[in-house]
Amino acid sequence: MEELKNIKGPSKEEQSAAFESYNALEAVLKEIRDKSPEIEIEETKDKIRIPLKALKLLAKILKAMGEGKPISVVPIAAEMTTQAAAEFLNCSRPHFVKLLEEGEIPFTKIGKHRRVKFEDVSNYKDRMKKEQEDLIIQMMKSDEESGLYDS
Repeated sequence: MEELKNIKGPSKEEQSAAFESYNALEAVLKEIRDKSPEIEIEETKDKIRIPLKALKLLAKILKAMGEGKPISVVPIAAEMTTQAAAEFLNCSRPHFVKLLEEGEIPFTKIGKHRRVKFEDVSNYKDRMKKEQEDLIIQMMKSDEESGLYDS
């Protein structure tokens, strides 16, 4: 798997092309009824069948690229090293290993190396974000009740 630090955002030209392509693909997707539509590559005249889910994913990728966001596609069941997972969570590797040892994120051990599923790391990140949002709301409510927060 490509290391997250090596992922770069799209160039201005790529951003522009992605934005244009996204708009065109999004309009076409509304018309498609086939679960595996055939598309034609204009340059070569080759026709290929692509699962509709893949085209919808491509639309999401093009939208993000059009917004200038860096893109990485990772299969859900893909395993990550502790270093790659720590980079994904934006924390140190020792802190990430501590999370594993505390049972916060499931992992497997191959020899002395720990491996984690991308899906498990992503779920942990989502859980932490939800907890942070809940705490912020709780703090705002507490401040409102104390009269410290003007709405």
